[in-house]
Amino acid sequence: MAETKYIFVTGGVSSSLGKGIIAASLAKLLQARGYKTTIQKLDPYINVDPGTLNPYEHGECYVTEDGAETDLDLGHYERFLNVNTSQANNVTTGRIYQSVIEKERRGEFLGKTVQVVPHITNEIKERVQLLGKNHEYDIVITEIGGTVGDIESLPYIEAVRQLKWELGDDNALVIHLTLVPYLSAAGELKTKPTQHSVKTLMESGIKADILVCRTEHQLSDDIRRKLALFCNVKQEAVIQSIDASTIYDVPNMMLEEGLDTVTLKKLALPDDKAPDLTQWNEFLKRHKNPKHEVTIGLIGKYVELQDSYKSILEAFIHAGAANEVKVNIESIHSEFINDTTIEKTISHLDGILVAPGFGERGIEGKIDAVRFARENNLPFLGICLGMQMAVIEFARNVLKLRNANSTEMDKATPHPVIDLMEEQKNITHMGGTMRLGSWECEIKEDSIAYEVYKNTLIKERHRHRYEYNNQYCSQLESHGMKSTGINPKTGLVEIIEIPEHPWFVGVQYHPEYKSTVANPHPLFVAFVKAAKEYSKEKKGARMAQ
Repeated sequence: MAETKYIFVTGGVSSSLGKGIIAASLAKLLQARGYKTTIQKLDPYINVDPGTLNPYEHGECYVTEDGAETDLDLGHYERFLNVNTSQANNVTTGRIYQSVIEKERRGEFLGKTVQVVPHITNEIKERVQLLGKNHEYDIVITEIGGTVGDIESLPYIEAVRQLKWELGDDNALVIHLTLVPYLSAAGELKTKPTQHSVKTLMESGIKADILVCRTEHQLSDDIRRKLALFCNVKQEAVIQSIDASTIYDVPNMMLEEGLDTVTLKKLALPDDKAPDLTQWNEFLKRHKNPKHEVTIGLIGKYVELQDSYKSILEAFIHAGAANEVKVNIESIHSEFINDTTIEKTISHLDGILVAPGFGERGIEGKIDAVRFARENNLPFLGICLGMQMAVIEFARNVLKLRNANSTEMDKATPHPVIDLMEEQKNITHMGGTMRLGSWECEIKEDSIAYEVYKNTLIKERHRHRYEYNNQYCSQLESHGMKSTGINPKTGLVEIIEIPEHPWFVGVQYHPEYKSTVANPHPLFVAFVKAAKEYSKEKKGARMAQ
């Protein structure tokens, strides 16, 4: 294809309708038809990136191979498409304004008055078309964050209006995701919120080409006709998106509704190849028909909001399907773990994952959980801060280094087994200054990590500032905590294990970011397998009593 086509996904009526899942599902269907497809997210908030946002505010911060701190929707894009995203796939208002102001400071606007139109909108248009300029993709899907009518979204909507006009009818289309609520008192679905949402979009100069309607009940033909008539779209372009038992059902649901067919028709693209979803449906079959069941404790401090650990939860779904196991996740707030609650909280589990995080809140609970797992041979996986907690716990309770800690939690600790790298010590700006993106790790052959990866050199994504302190390495190793993965350039420890324990692994990186439907992350697959074996042994021991 000579020309890249553009699809814009906007949202109306309410937030959290699932624009990211609809965008990812459509991209999956187009990819399964042979079209090279990518997705980007435009976020209206003024933060330069989500890296400094509290997970309670915006869910997890997702990290790409090239080290971009991005919106969690990029995780969905990668999990669905099995294609890496990059810095170009996520743009925020903060980044747009930062770029425009820097250009103005350099004198690039030749003294012109810098305005939202054309300078901000031009910058947005440039970012939208960045992925299409090298002709690597046939189709670029752009998801606009927020809801139509929001003040923050207005420059993006205006940029979309201009792009649609500039690119021409067959080269760009707008999909509007909206809500058709069910009023139980009246016993019927209501179309008025959707009508108002489409009207708001039209007031900005944009006509929706396709309506995707989130609903709890089936849309009748009468309702589809009514929506088509009042929203100025063809009836075939009124797509129902009913609540699904899993997000991984949505591509098949959109296929049934013909979203990909109507999209290709409107973009004047060939529709002569049925999508190949064989591998996808094989995953769904295993996911929905497990042969075993395990319960794993997710120990963190943002557990009230599921999106805070979105990639971890999805990685467990992928690993569960690979093992034909249903993984039940029990979210446990680390602040509520102590000597009196730990037995009741953890003893019934088949494994624990101590989650990433920042700051000192809930740290002692995480350390207590690690100790319980170590002393009771419970399968353990520590990610980032979770790995650091394992090092601190081992230093305190095995090496007997009293008050051993991370300098993140206690700057005056006598035993800083976790500490800042020298080059980090003088940094004052928090955003984008951590060890980010893909880094190499050399794995020792006599280790669980080597069994997992079947390789001595891997690359994994990072997002952290504090590191394992190599000054304590020989002490930790001599007492039984082995460093089995090392970064070849820096010498920093990436993986720790306790060989005497059946399955105890801590990793400084974030394996969850690389787990996809097509390629479940091997570390999660191995951890779930260990939990399954532990569960069987536990069940066997109970039956023998």
